[in-house]
Amino acid sequence: MLALFSLAPVLSTSNNSWKEQKALEALEKGDYAAALKEFLPLARKGSSVAQFNLGFIYHEGKGVPQNFTEALKWYRLASDQGDPAAQFNLGAMYDKGDGVPQDYKEAVKWYRLAAGQGIPNAQLKMGFMYDNGTGVPQNYVQAYMWYSLAEASGSANGPEDRDFIASKMTPVQIAKAQRLAGEWKRHAKASLVNEILSRWYGALRPGP
Repeated sequence: MLALFSLAPVLSTSNNSWKEQKALEALEKGDYAAALKEFLPLARKGSSVAQFNLGFIYHEGKGVPQNFTEALKWYRLASDQGDPAAQFNLGAMYDKGDGVPQDYKEAVKWYRLAAGQGIPNAQLKMGFMYDNGTGVPQNYVQAYMWYSLAEASGSANGPEDRDFIASKMTPVQIAKAQRLAGEWKRHAKASLVNEILSRWYGALRPGP
């Protein structure tokens, strides 16, 4: 069963962050009418947090009739801004065929983007897709790598899935997969450090 993200990351660099927080609190309390009212103008102004949560509300039919077309629209807008939760849920819609023709290649595209941002469920799904040759050519090395990364990101299912696929691999393949996973982690760590430094220096830069 595919897991959907119920809440977008609360941290936001937009000027609407306190309004987003107010909407998120309403959503957590189950006051979907209030959440929808707060999210809609923010989403129209380009808030990826609001866009993702509108997608979730329509996808799950929370306080509104379930509407996959609306869900897809808002998920895609948030995904295009790099929101990993939206990217994962968009992948899930193509994976399951929710409101769109089932398209595993398109699902992999969005899962990969979310996985690249460290989302455990997306990394687990990438492992599954490579494990079974769904939307991609079957590749046990890639599957092992993604299962390992899912484990490192906190997935409880990562170790079991990784160990199972290891039983179908040669020692050479396992060694290659472990090397790739290590390289991916180092690259991800370096990218995170660069992003933090960029934001820090940006905050120090005097305004006009």
